[in-house]
Amino acid sequence: MTFCLFFAWFELAQAQTARNCGPRDLVIERLASGYGETRQSIGLGQNNAIVELFAARTTGTWTITVTTPDGVTCLVASGDAFETLAETLPDAGSDA
Repeated sequence: MTFCLFFAWFELAQAQTARNCGPRDLVIERLASGYGETRQSIGLGQNNAIVELFAARTTGTWTITVTTPDGVTCLVASGDAFETLAETLPDAGSDA
């Protein structure tokens, strides 16, 4: 019984992952055509994964993606109320 429950959970997890991941070009195209989102920032994560933030300034929607070195892109988080901030860092000796 435990094995069956684990197997069912494992299959569900794989289905969820497959639904949230795909070839980078396809994922980026869907973010652009479906939500009007374009890349706003980029960084390098663990194991050389590329982390990107896409957003639509007109609607405020945003999506964070992670792309593995083999080109698979996964949607990690998404939301609303995106804003661009232009904050400066405090001085080196500041308590802030």
